[in-house]
Amino acid sequence: MARAALMDFDEALERFEPVIGLEVHVELNTKTKMFSPAPNPAHAEFHGAEPNTLVAPVDLGLPGSLPVVNGKAVRYSISLGLALGCSIAESSRFARKNYFYPDLAKNYQISQYDEPIAYEGSVEVELENGRVFQVAIERAHMEEDAGKLTHVGGATGRIQGAEYSLVDYNRAGVPLVEIVTKPIVGAGADAPALARAYVATIRDIVLALGVSEARMERGNLRCDANVSLRPRGQEQFGTRTETKNVNSMRSIERAVRYEIQRQAAILADGGTITQETRHWHEDTGTTSPGRPKSDADDYRYFPEPDLLPVVPEPALIEELRAALPEPPAARRRRLKAEWGFTDLDFQGVVNAGLLAEVAATVAAGATPAAARKWWTGELTRIANARGEDPAALAEPAQVAELAALVDEGVLTDRLARQVLEGVIAGEGSPREIVDARGLAVVSDDGALVAAIDQALAAQPDVLAKIRDGKVQAAGAVIGAVMKAMQGKADAARVRELVLERASGGEG
Repeated sequence: MARAALMDFDEALERFEPVIGLEVHVELNTKTKMFSPAPNPAHAEFHGAEPNTLVAPVDLGLPGSLPVVNGKAVRYSISLGLALGCSIAESSRFARKNYFYPDLAKNYQISQYDEPIAYEGSVEVELENGRVFQVAIERAHMEEDAGKLTHVGGATGRIQGAEYSLVDYNRAGVPLVEIVTKPIVGAGADAPALARAYVATIRDIVLALGVSEARMERGNLRCDANVSLRPRGQEQFGTRTETKNVNSMRSIERAVRYEIQRQAAILADGGTITQETRHWHEDTGTTSPGRPKSDADDYRYFPEPDLLPVVPEPALIEELRAALPEPPAARRRRLKAEWGFTDLDFQGVVNAGLLAEVAATVAAGATPAAARKWWTGELTRIANARGEDPAALAEPAQVAELAALVDEGVLTDRLARQVLEGVIAGEGSPREIVDARGLAVVSDDGALVAAIDQALAAQPDVLAKIRDGKVQAAGAVIGAVMKAMQGKADAARVRELVLERASGGEG
């Protein structure tokens, strides 16, 4: 596939105004699916189940099977709508969205069309540069997820060139809330960063509510990014593309930026934009065509005849409203004060999209400084090298346990980095890895003194230099001891013992 021509980003922004729209799909973590009693793979208990083991007749569209609405999923959807500042509909209705795809066994998806559960909301989003946007929410509606196809035999993992495809219906029927923004105008050069920050804000809200695991790498939270350009000064929107199922914060920003540059090059050359879905390629940082984008009429929506309208009691709505967590902006202000972070340190956590991870790590027992250090330091470095999100590499509880081992003196930072590598590789908990790899710090002074004596024997003049006030001479002995102990000694303790030898004589 030839790489598309791109216009310089700054030039594209001089000539065109980007308009973006974001559709975020949130898989709810109820124990059962949206319309069937089958276990929900979006619930932590069932993650990683064997293909086609979490299914029921409704999920497969078998004759005679009828859907039943998951009441907890409705409650979760209302809570999410309220947290987005939406109005909750007095009555909302499910509809059939008709289209054929192999992982949609019924040949239609139960969704909501003209009567969503929540509508007309707004979310405050703050960017790294301090700019604040109010992103208008058009709707948040309930629906079911489709299954998952795996294309086998091709070079790209996509259907083009594949020898055959496998379908897993475990995900079919997973409860979803789709959050759709109104067109976002006026962001200019900040449009890619705004897309990323908006999804991060939605993730923070979802995690605070506890309605989803929100693990992007598992597909619990996915974003479709709509991008169009219009010449500066033009009122009419341009033709949009929709980049589907982008599953990391970093990729959302990159995909929006790429589409701006790609579309600008086409328009500047006198071409036209095709209204279509597009696929994001993480490895190349590019998008490629999917299928022509369907309009609502193409799906032949009609009310789902097997389900009654959803009519929530006003008392239920107020109960859920009263239980809402802090809004993200207020929570950020509170956490910054509680953690004692500088503006720069706190903004670094927010910009990295790691506020939820740092907060969860602190809740698991780590100090705020240690949590920030590991998430924005080593984990981010490894994630960037892999092209992944740091949150995909480790659990907050694992990071808190790692920090505790350092605080207890069981590990040095150097050893802790080795343990973290084991955590990322799936070798177990930090304590299990310490035991299995034998990475604990040597705390036996006898062993350290023996290593020091061996180092001093090779450098007999060091003690005399230290006694003469040249304390820095101890560095050579410390380095030799650390090498002999394979990094498993506490350098500070080795230094203390060396200085004790110098002050107390060789005896």
